[in-house]
Amino acid sequence: MSLSLDLASALTPLSGQTFYPPKTVSARDSAGLEVSLELLGVERLGVSCDELRLRAPLLANSSLDTLKKWAEGLCRRVTYLLENIGPLEYDATSNEVLIRSTPPDATQPQAPKFYEIVLSSTGAGCFTLRRYRADRASGGRVAVPLDLTHEQLAKLVNDLVATLPATP
Repeated sequence: MSLSLDLASALTPLSGQTFYPPKTVSARDSAGLEVSLELLGVERLGVSCDELRLRAPLLANSSLDTLKKWAEGLCRRVTYLLENIGPLEYDATSNEVLIRSTPPDATQPQAPKFYEIVLSSTGAGCFTLRRYRADRASGGRVAVPLDLTHEQLAKLVNDLVATLPATP
């Protein structure tokens, strides 16, 4: 089975439930790829979560150029979230790429929302996706639930795996 199908199987019995604190649900394939959700709730049409992670051991200690390649592939392929995403920062010191919504959702000008993705080759190689709301009054940001339909979630997991660079 694929990671997305394994994850869907793990979510099915949780339909109609909410979790506080968040419940971690994971799926792993034979190559060591592991996708995890920090679930807040599961409904018939989708999920609400704090965070989505993909651990990719094949990217452990890979170069910044490898992460850039992954970032470019992701940003071209992932076009179905609420906003488009694009690389924002490349950090050669910590081997990380920061990707954000381009532009953020500005339907509420005082509190725009945006996706933030971090690609890292530290440890086992990792993709992390979260959603935030900017707080213009304090100059900070607040994590907000990441809401995805089951179809979006499956497509995102499949696209994460499909865009992994072949040679780190």
